[in-house]
Amino acid sequence: MIDLRTLRDDPDRLRASQRARGEDDTVVDTLLDLDERRRAALTSFESLRAEQKSMGKSVSKASGEEKQALLRRAKELAGQVKSAEAEAEKLGAELEELMATIPNIVEPEAPHGGEDDYVVLETVGEPRGFDFELRDHLELGELLGAIDMERGAKVSGSRFFFLRGVGARLQLGLLNMAMQQAIESGFIPMITPVLVKPETMAGTGFHVAHDKEIYRLPEDDLYLVGTSEVSLAGYHADEILDGAQLPLRYAGWSSCFRREAGSYGKDTRGIIRVHQFDKVEMFSYVRPEEAAEEHQRLLVWEKDMLAKIEVPYRVIDTAAGDLGMSAARKFDCEAWIPTQKRYRELTSTSNCTEFQARRLGARFRDKDGKPQHLATLNGTLATTRWIVAILENHQQADGSVVVPKALRPYVGLDVLEPVK
Repeated sequence: MIDLRTLRDDPDRLRASQRARGEDDTVVDTLLDLDERRRAALTSFESLRAEQKSMGKSVSKASGEEKQALLRRAKELAGQVKSAEAEAEKLGAELEELMATIPNIVEPEAPHGGEDDYVVLETVGEPRGFDFELRDHLELGELLGAIDMERGAKVSGSRFFFLRGVGARLQLGLLNMAMQQAIESGFIPMITPVLVKPETMAGTGFHVAHDKEIYRLPEDDLYLVGTSEVSLAGYHADEILDGAQLPLRYAGWSSCFRREAGSYGKDTRGIIRVHQFDKVEMFSYVRPEEAAEEHQRLLVWEKDMLAKIEVPYRVIDTAAGDLGMSAARKFDCEAWIPTQKRYRELTSTSNCTEFQARRLGARFRDKDGKPQHLATLNGTLATTRWIVAILENHQQADGSVVVPKALRPYVGLDVLEPVK
């Protein structure tokens, strides 16, 4: 949620952010008007309430006609106080409801524009040359007995799959390697819930009523997470942490669920865009002034993981119009996929500043003991999709796949061989 002080002191900052996102900037004037009217109503309520308290003392000392007049005025005041209080509450609710729909303020360094207006910050590694006909990840997965889309569809429907044999070993090895790196970097490992309450989902920055990507269980009023970021963001909701504990870093391992609404016809082959996948997600709670530095640290940890799977990749600075609601800035790492001849996202890391913490009531005590809102950040360390990049970039002419050296101790194999 946006800081009201920022809105009042620097409304042009929010206007600029709204324009950068391609959103309506006139909402800022509506917010300012609601805030001004709410504060006026509160002032009126407090003034009338003070008069009401003062009159109570006067009535007890008065007698005769004076007392009757004071009692009549006290009755009028009671109605006015009640009306002013109701008006302040009504305007406050309207302001809060509208504030909840406003996305985070974009950092000025983020590129302007939409999905295609990203800026490439770095390219690492060169795409490998192949002297044989390439197989895509699904053909390789089927040769290896690693991926079974047909039975996934039979059991659960389209965009579901089984990982079996070396496919299961590859995913477990990958996620275990990610978790081990996280632990060595000071993260606390977490196995997180995949079902959360609506207030947790909304507090993280998802529109539960309108987001068609989210699976909901209406009978229980619970939501399936699309990332363990949601569970980890809610972990310290409504708490005040000791500032001496910061930064707090968690690495969440969970299954993730996305409806992929609106992706009809996109990436229908294989496991690039599916309804269920596993992921290890980094999540940091830090002081707001340390968020930008933490964002760079998360990116470095992602790059360390990508180096371990030995694939070419690039880092992009996502344009403002392509940012999620909570992100003030986001970096994506995209791996080269040989059969598609293009880069595809494997990781992303977002700086959510104090946005999520305000919505969830997550705070810390500063050196003076005063509660302040935390900043939250997240970043991907490994997902099921990484299997796509590993299989395609490390395939051999006979359909076998060389396991990246760092991953071999976790998979228990040097080479994945086609099933006889």
